[in-house]
Amino acid sequence: MSEQHEAWPTLVYGDLTPTIAYLNRILQVAGKYTLDTPFEAGWGNIALGVTPRGLRTPTIRESEVAFSVHYRLLDGDVVIEAETGLQSISLAKRSVASFYQAFCDAAAELGIGPPRTTLICEIQGSARTFQDDHTERTWNPRAARRMWEAWNLASRGLEAWQAPFLGNHPRVGVMWGGFDLSATRHRAQPTQPTPNLPPFQQNGELNAYIAVGFTFGSASHPSSGMYAYIWPQPDGLESRSWGVDGAAWYSDAGLVRLPWDELGRTADPHKAIVTFGDAVYDAAVALAGWPSDLVGPRVDGWHMSRTPARKT
Repeated sequence: MSEQHEAWPTLVYGDLTPTIAYLNRILQVAGKYTLDTPFEAGWGNIALGVTPRGLRTPTIRESEVAFSVHYRLLDGDVVIEAETGLQSISLAKRSVASFYQAFCDAAAELGIGPPRTTLICEIQGSARTFQDDHTERTWNPRAARRMWEAWNLASRGLEAWQAPFLGNHPRVGVMWGGFDLSATRHRAQPTQPTPNLPPFQQNGELNAYIAVGFTFGSASHPSSGMYAYIWPQPDGLESRSWGVDGAAWYSDAGLVRLPWDELGRTADPHKAIVTFGDAVYDAAVALAGWPSDLVGPRVDGWHMSRTPARKT
């Protein structure tokens, strides 16, 4: 297929940059609460689920009040949903510092204390804490919708890829620090974490895993698309085929990349994501000793809604 897939949105990094910069910071406000929830391999416990209207934390039960936080990107607000009630914070034209204060005030109304840490993480050149970031941000509804569309489309493919894996695999979700949509498969094989990394990154490398995900890009690589890597990284990845035209190994980044536009040109982008992920897993089997029998048959729904109940 030579033309861009009809339903596939165009992503221009420069157009999205202001919204990315704002969201990446304020997602960390609610994200901080997830740090103290029971740890899942690869920090699966902190992932934000992609919802029909935005991104949502898991239910937080580590305080006296059970709650979740929904970043409603299509509505331009953040809703704190708790057993004690609901509170909403607008995203329109405010700094990270003023958003943080408004969030804490709304949370307090529901009996929820502030996050235990306010450090802004994994963003080069950022202010040190939420309270220190007084840059005025403007909410762009069109950019937010385009970003949600990309997360939603990529999630569909990643969830289909992940479904038949029989080993440990946290839910597909957005990692609020690195700002990428991630699907990981884990293997009970202890590894040696990379020295001198921050503790949270070393915790993510305690066991072997495979990551396949989606990113909007970065200042050094302003191109959206799928990515993948295998930890620990085996030799021989440069000679592998990755199943989809345009996918290639980048040794300088230690990643396989599949550009978003190339994905949109395929006949079925969702199926192409599955094919891409399967090629990464095949590389792990061939080069890193991963077992081939950890992947069951892929079933496109059991269609139980259309299966009559057996008569007795």
